[in-house]
Amino acid sequence: MNVLLTGGAGYIGSHTAVELLNRGCDIVIADDYSNSSPVAVERIRQITGRDFPAYHVDVTDCEAVRRIFRENKIDCVIHFAGKKAVGESVEIPLSYYRTNLDAALTVLECMKEAGVSRFIFSSSATVYGSLNPIPYREDMPRGECSSPYGTTKAMIEKILEDACHADSTLSAVLLRYFNPIGAHPSGLIGEDPQGIPNNLLPYIAQVAVGRRERLMVFGDDYPTPDGTCVRDYIHVRDLAQAHLLALEYLDRGGESGPFNLGSGDGFSVKEIVETARKVTGKPIPATMKPRRPGDPPTLIASNHKAREVLGWVPQRGLEEIIADAWAWHQSHPNGYDG
Repeated sequence: MNVLLTGGAGYIGSHTAVELLNRGCDIVIADDYSNSSPVAVERIRQITGRDFPAYHVDVTDCEAVRRIFRENKIDCVIHFAGKKAVGESVEIPLSYYRTNLDAALTVLECMKEAGVSRFIFSSSATVYGSLNPIPYREDMPRGECSSPYGTTKAMIEKILEDACHADSTLSAVLLRYFNPIGAHPSGLIGEDPQGIPNNLLPYIAQVAVGRRERLMVFGDDYPTPDGTCVRDYIHVRDLAQAHLLALEYLDRGGESGPFNLGSGDGFSVKEIVETARKVTGKPIPATMKPRRPGDPPTLIASNHKAREVLGWVPQRGLEEIIADAWAWHQSHPNGYDG
């Protein structure tokens, strides 16, 4: 099995690459390194002891993607590539619509030309919107998304549903991520956001390691037990494992459709901060700020379908997740740059 990972040098892509290679799959990585680093590609090789092709390309470039399919016999695509910051998407929506939709459409069109019929999509819990009750289940309708980022994910899901309906040979699994955190236990790969982190844990870790002065908590007046946003956090290695199981599911003829990838438990921002203080032994000063546009109060998954159909069971708890992330940030205080 040879798998093309678009955005495969990124946070989730790199961990998934390790899982696939360790299981005996072959991979090809395509990444423009706009929110990742080529160092991650070398670290994947170092962890697994295996080599693979890696293309420095923008997957909105149709000719570049065609070349990848010409030069490699691809059996399945896992599509990670795209812009991913909720708050930024509110500020620059056109860039998100252009990049995320173009990337998905280009890859799908090139797949069709090359006769590749299996697709795994890196989707998001944001597609549920804010009106569905918690916990979110896959049989709920996609909602009115609170950010352009979420809307692009919902639009791509719809595109995939229509494409699979029109072409009976195409199969697509939609993996709806909740909040991936953590890092590989080797300490060689982890989350390395460009600029100021948009996600909570890398921001906390950068404060703990001394790279930033204090944490900014956006909103303490949400309708949650302590006023801060509640999220369902999942170890990135558990998340990566789900992609391998989704690949095996498609290989045995599984039907197209969505799967939630979350722990089923919710933790508030304040709870994450307190756990991080305990794990790191650092004070992690925090300042409350107004709400950030596009952030829903609560996101928690029902992961029953993934457990029953894929056989996916998250293995790692919150303290282990934060400990792995802390080990990565301690050894790489400046990310892949140092």
